[in-house]
Amino acid sequence: LVPLVPLVLALALSPWGSAGGSCPPRCVCASNILSCSQAALSVVPSPLPRFTAVLDLSHNNVSRLRADWAPGRLAHLHALLLSHNGLSFVSTEAFTHVPHLRHLDLSSNRLRALDENLFSDLAELEVLLLYNNEISTVDRTAFENLGRLRKLYLGQNRIARFPLELLRDGSRLPQLALLDLSANRLQAVPVGELQALPAWLRDRLYLHGNPLTCTCPLFQLLARGQRRRLSAVTDFQEELRCLIPGTSTPVGVLTLAGKQPLNCSEAREAVLEAHLGDTVTLGCDTRLRGVRSRHWVTPGGERVLEESGNGSAALLANGSLQLRELRPEDAGTYACWVAGPLLNETLYVDLLVHNFTLHGPHDTLNTAYTTLVGCILSVVLVLIYLYLTPCRCCCCRGAEKPPAPRDDSINSSVLSTTPNHAAGVPGEPCRSRSASSSGPPGQNGRFKAGGTPQPPPRHGPKAQRKVSDPDSVSSVFSDTPIVV
Repeated sequence: LVPLVPLVLALALSPWGSAGGSCPPRCVCASNILSCSQAALSVVPSPLPRFTAVLDLSHNNVSRLRADWAPGRLAHLHALLLSHNGLSFVSTEAFTHVPHLRHLDLSSNRLRALDENLFSDLAELEVLLLYNNEISTVDRTAFENLGRLRKLYLGQNRIARFPLELLRDGSRLPQLALLDLSANRLQAVPVGELQALPAWLRDRLYLHGNPLTCTCPLFQLLARGQRRRLSAVTDFQEELRCLIPGTSTPVGVLTLAGKQPLNCSEAREAVLEAHLGDTVTLGCDTRLRGVRSRHWVTPGGERVLEESGNGSAALLANGSLQLRELRPEDAGTYACWVAGPLLNETLYVDLLVHNFTLHGPHDTLNTAYTTLVGCILSVVLVLIYLYLTPCRCCCCRGAEKPPAPRDDSINSSVLSTTPNHAAGVPGEPCRSRSASSSGPPGQNGRFKAGGTPQPPPRHGPKAQRKVSDPDSVSSVFSDTPIVV
């Protein structure tokens, strides 16, 4: 009974014990969590307290979720768990009163279709679990208004076609980072549209466990994902299987390289950089001989055939693709599909379009900025030269330094000299005036008893040099300048 004491205290202090609401029968309530899992419920308990944040109704018998299951607005509810209920019907107005829902689990039920605008009221939804149902049709508006959806699990259903065009331009599900379509009934996928998807979404696009038809474009798509170490390919290599036309035994998609009857070849890749407004040519330098057909696929999944051009894109006679007046939306991966008599080949070109022109305002701004910086540095160097360069003129500027105090003899240096000229004598060069010329004879104008006498002055250029005092104990620590 001791472990139950904290739970009893928590329930006593929780909002369920107040006048704001009561815990429904056969449910467990703690704080703002309401758990009614495995309670043999056939309908959602009512009333639900308005402060409920997590509602767990999993493993029950709630087969229909009507619009009135929550008669009042549940503004705090952010997680709703309805898995393992045999749920076969969900009203299009079932989520009107839970606008702040972020996690919705409808997995392991009997849903057969995702109707029009089914989840359009859940603008803040981030995770939607629909795996292990009987879903066979998906309306393209079912995920309308899900601007924050990050993870969508649709594995283990009966989907034969998923509207991947919802992901093409990134405007319908802009935050989607994981799409699980594994273990469905997909026989073909639009390779061009999948190739145009962002790399971070292709890394979490799971297609394993589907009865796909073997084609070289499918092989090229998955082989490229394997080279780039996309987890959706590397983690499920054994489950990525397909059926060769005319056979009933599935084979690994990544084992089709060079095998009959498809003879798929490894894809080659290239990267090309350009600027806005440029005209570029994407080469399709194939190694095949006797090419029967050739076409390009743009990042948006549109084909550019040999006979015609497509807007600003045109196919040249040698098989290259020319793009004129580049725009930001022209960036992406272009694929050149080449069909030969014995072998097929695919070449990918990643086009990077820099968001400025090569000779536009960007370069002008750089030039002006460089010129301004150069002028400022020049002015600073001139000022340094004028005001911080040591004085080399004939006469010293500024006032004389005051003589050192007489009682500071320990700091006097034997390397300092007494001037041998009178201050202000015309014709004499300027010398250091740190020593006083008015004191008694001796070191720096001080009297030195027992010091070495000064030698008589000599004529010539070296007559100004003086003899140092070897008796000074602080000669090596002196900071008095040496005058020569």
